[in-house]
Amino acid sequence: QVQLVESGGGLVQAGGSLRLSCAASGRTISSYAMGWFRQAPGKEREFVAAISWSSSSTSYADSVKGRFTISRDNAKNKVYLQMNSLKPEDTAVYYCAAYTRSGTSWTSPNLYNYWGQGTQVTVSS
Repeated sequence: QVQLVESGGGLVQAGGSLRLSCAASGRTISSYAMGWFRQAPGKEREFVAAISWSSSSTSYADSVKGRFTISRDNAKNKVYLQMNSLKPEDTAVYYCAAYTRSGTSWTSPNLYNYWGQGTQVTVSS
């Protein structure tokens, strides 16, 4: 089993930055792709970004491309999401998730096996 705990959320003004962290425990995530998703009130959970186990490949939603950066530190069993130029529409609960399958269908939340509890990000205008 993998336990994931997100941190780093908060309230920020539009144009500001936040760095989310996801700490894994229970077992190493070094062989798993990892993803970030978000869910705003009344909306479905949506893909934000994903990174391969080796960091050699990343994927981003069009809405965050160029503003968000996903990274990982396998030695620390952590994944990060650097969010710059934040917009009010980025307001959501952000979740990290572990993708334990082979392949790269990273955008589908149904294919992730482990999830954190989420961290709230609120961007004021």
